[in-house]
Amino acid sequence: MGFFGGQIARRLGAPPLIGMILVGIVLGPQVGNVISSDVLEAADSLRTVAVMVILMKAGLGLDREKLLSQGSVALRLGFLPAGFEAIAIALAAIWIFHFDVPTGLLLGCIIGAESPAVIVPGMLRLKRLGWGVTKGIPDAILTGSALSDVLLLLLFSLLLSFLGQGGIETITLPGGFTLSALQLLPLQVFIEIGLGILIGYAAARLIVSLLTEQNWTQNTVQDVLIAAGIALLLVIVDKVLPYSGYLAAMAMGFFLIELDAPLARRLRGGFDSLWVVAEIVLFVLLGASVQLQVLGDTILPGLLVLAIGLFVGRPVGWYLSTVGSNWTGRELLFLLPGNMAKATVQAAIGAIPLARGIEGGEIILAIAALSILTTAPIGAWAIPTFAPKLLERGEVDPTKVTVVTHTVLLAAVDTSPLATEVLRKVATIARRTDGEVIVLHVINSDEIEEVEKLRDRTQRLLSDIRYKFITIKGSIPEEILRVAQEYQVADIVMGKRGHQRWQQVRVGSVSQAVLEVSSIPVILVEDPQNELAIKSRRV
Repeated sequence: MGFFGGQIARRLGAPPLIGMILVGIVLGPQVGNVISSDVLEAADSLRTVAVMVILMKAGLGLDREKLLSQGSVALRLGFLPAGFEAIAIALAAIWIFHFDVPTGLLLGCIIGAESPAVIVPGMLRLKRLGWGVTKGIPDAILTGSALSDVLLLLLFSLLLSFLGQGGIETITLPGGFTLSALQLLPLQVFIEIGLGILIGYAAARLIVSLLTEQNWTQNTVQDVLIAAGIALLLVIVDKVLPYSGYLAAMAMGFFLIELDAPLARRLRGGFDSLWVVAEIVLFVLLGASVQLQVLGDTILPGLLVLAIGLFVGRPVGWYLSTVGSNWTGRELLFLLPGNMAKATVQAAIGAIPLARGIEGGEIILAIAALSILTTAPIGAWAIPTFAPKLLERGEVDPTKVTVVTHTVLLAAVDTSPLATEVLRKVATIARRTDGEVIVLHVINSDEIEEVEKLRDRTQRLLSDIRYKFITIKGSIPEEILRVAQEYQVADIVMGKRGHQRWQQVRVGSVSQAVLEVSSIPVILVEDPQNELAIKSRRV
């Protein structure tokens, strides 16, 4: 249901996650109540797996050179926008809901956190298409998003402890110095980030040793399973050790690119496949966790609180984060759609204050649900919509992202026996690339019967491949080039008739004409009647 809901949303021009969230709401306990209670009880664990997948995708897509070129921008994006938004939301909640300062800050930490489930796929899509890659804008947003979640989750835990115990716990250091947990927060942030990066590096070294140097696995599926298991372990163990598991998983993917680029490329494709399933689980369960009944009277004041945080607090942080950078005003404006989405963190911790019996917990839960329903769909739609309008398009680095291409091949054939060899060659390439084939024959008026035989031969040789059989009249070289351009093919496969003479092979007139003009690679298949073995040549 989540898959089909997502596809319906996509066909209507909306992000698939909107359909998945709506399906979760309909199937969840608030409406249909048809999802097993065992699944709902395991929702937190399932969300953890899904977040691990998206963080590994983010790490495997980061570009070290682009991050270094941005200087401190990524670091500032990790602290200032989320911090200023949390403060603005806290002040708004104190004014509107009459919260005390700690409760207002608790709400600010929940709402200020950014959603990797929305931001990471969006930024990786921009990297695949080249939007903003010259200045490393997607990389800076990805890194800043991960760092901001570390900061706010730490502050959330501190405030939760304070509100539950009635005061901030003090810690006595060697030498008799006494510090409160709030005073130790900067040091704790530094330790969690530093240890997260170090542990991520160690895990990346371990994976390279196991999978490349010691060859513990036999195929890519096993590579992905081992990497995913280690990444999930990093995310889970942070509950008992003082480091950021989210950051460690992301750092592991990043260091894998530096340590073993071919392995990182294989893993990138595997985690792309895992995300197809994890995305559905994450957003359907997210929709099922939304408490519709608690929205009630808090919709309008809740939207006001969200707007103050998003349009007052965050812009201050965005401006301060990019001061001194080479970002233009339009690129700075892109941070509004690119860095606003809330979903994963809010679904994970939004209900905790209510469960702990904190006063105002039901309002906090309602605003958390409201932030998911408003910013996640808008953010997922706005990132691809506004990127072409606000960002410059640069050259895509295929070593950092999975470049998804739809391979189309053109097989130019006549009615001679050489057509069989051309069709066999194009079939082999199409099977390797999961490609589609355009079979083109430029006809003469007196070869109708031969064309039908050619059509039958094509059906037999390409029976397991998507193909289109086209017949057309005209100049053979010109029609081949025109159809190749029309269908935007990756390669032209055609026959070559030549004669062996003084160890040289002359190219036939048609293939020679195509070779001289075509900007598309041409693969020539030699006539089997020649004494030379059948071979292909890419020009």
